[in-house]
Amino acid sequence: MAHQYAKIAFTDHVRQVQSEQNSRAGYAGMDTGEDYNFLLSAAESQFIAQRDSFYMASVSETDWPYVQHRGGPRGFLKVLDAQTLGFADYKGNRQYVSTGNFRTNDKVAIILMDYPNRRRLKILGRISVVEEQDRQTLALLEDNNYQARVERGFIIKISAFDWNCPQHITPRYNETELSGLIKPLEKQVKALEEKLALSQLKPKSKVLGDGELPLVIVGIRQLTPEIRAYELRAVDKVPLPKINAGAHIQVPIKLANGQLAWRNYSISSNPERTDCYEIAVKLEEKGNGGSLAIHQSYQLGLLLNCKLPENFFPLLESKPPTILIAGGIGITAIKSMALALLNSNAEFELHYAGRTIKYMAYADRLSKQLGEKLHLYPSGEGQKLSLKKLIEQQSEQSYFYLCGPTGMINDFKQCATELMIKSDRIHYEHFSIQLADSAKPCQLTLTQSNIKIDVASNQTLLDAVLAAGIDAPFSCLAGECKSCVVKVAKDTSIEHLDNCLTEHERASGKMCLCVSRPKSTSLHIDL
Repeated sequence: MAHQYAKIAFTDHVRQVQSEQNSRAGYAGMDTGEDYNFLLSAAESQFIAQRDSFYMASVSETDWPYVQHRGGPRGFLKVLDAQTLGFADYKGNRQYVSTGNFRTNDKVAIILMDYPNRRRLKILGRISVVEEQDRQTLALLEDNNYQARVERGFIIKISAFDWNCPQHITPRYNETELSGLIKPLEKQVKALEEKLALSQLKPKSKVLGDGELPLVIVGIRQLTPEIRAYELRAVDKVPLPKINAGAHIQVPIKLANGQLAWRNYSISSNPERTDCYEIAVKLEEKGNGGSLAIHQSYQLGLLLNCKLPENFFPLLESKPPTILIAGGIGITAIKSMALALLNSNAEFELHYAGRTIKYMAYADRLSKQLGEKLHLYPSGEGQKLSLKKLIEQQSEQSYFYLCGPTGMINDFKQCATELMIKSDRIHYEHFSIQLADSAKPCQLTLTQSNIKIDVASNQTLLDAVLAAGIDAPFSCLAGECKSCVVKVAKDTSIEHLDNCLTEHERASGKMCLCVSRPKSTSLHIDL
């Protein structure tokens, strides 16, 4: 007996052409010998189990061949035994050409491709239909991880198969295969970038700041047209201080006038990582120059003597579910919380609002990491986040964490008050404090030194004090930590914009220099 594939495929006319083309001698050995290649071995079974698509040919009653592509999750074509294959037929374009052809001709040919390794397996057989009512057989063919409706199934009894040579197969790669090829290269590039960054350190010319935590910039990525991410690692590669989700770090900057200043940025990387911190900085055209200084001067290899991380917006241990809400660049603080909750398999949702997907930092990465837990609201694309509706949809046990513009925070607090949400279930952080358009210039008097400072309408009291060379304490720059609290020396009405002082402290004449402002044009403080 002979090779089963040769017995079926090598007809008299095929053999005649082989002889004419001088290839017949190469296939003569398939005409005699042991009867084989109709029972699958472990090699063929494993090959079939790794495929996520194949091409299938049928023949109509008018003798026209029809070739169809079939796809599904890897291994959807199942090896039932050494001579039997089967697969579930999912709802498609509803032409039913193959299914109709099989009613008059049960012969089938399929080709399975392995493009990266340039391999292909050809199978000839006879096919039968498994109707929807035969649930027992269909259960063998279904894939529980593939959410699609099964209309029927097919069983193929193998008559013959043969492996093809790799000639003329162009290598192609799917996303998973590409990732496997690219990840080692990315890791190698990353290591080379870090090595280059460290080798370029020149302590006298490329060091900024006087904080106690030396970090070097080893990676820079443009997340959106306005937002740039910076990866910071320890110079000696020792583990960095452990942080919790919601933490921030103060980094040094040099303003246009040459003055050294500090700016706070949320650590957006996974809080479990101790090899690096990542911050994301949005270029603020109308800001006070801090973000511009970072975008212009932060380069690979720059050594930053930063201050130790702090956390005024911690993710508390509370019962699920947790509802995370981010607006714009506020995603930087919320992202670390989402990753922490994901690491602990906690129940949570992330609702992220922004202008358009193009301008929403980390949207693509979070979509892959969080899946259905992520809800995006690009307002420019007609999807606006309704805070009231979101709150109404949550259970009475839900805890809320928000980070975003002041307007969004205020809107949420108003909705929460109307819906009688307990304050201990709400935690929020402003990613920036915007001075009101109605803010007016004022004169600040420091009573201890009798120094008078003119404060511009677009300048915070703290910035004015620091610009005057006064060594005032500060930390968060967002009214969260009380580091810059001062005592108002005279009875002056204050517009309090902080989130840390109690009503008693405010009534006693205390205020935060970093965010609050007098309602009059003059202010005396005990400094």
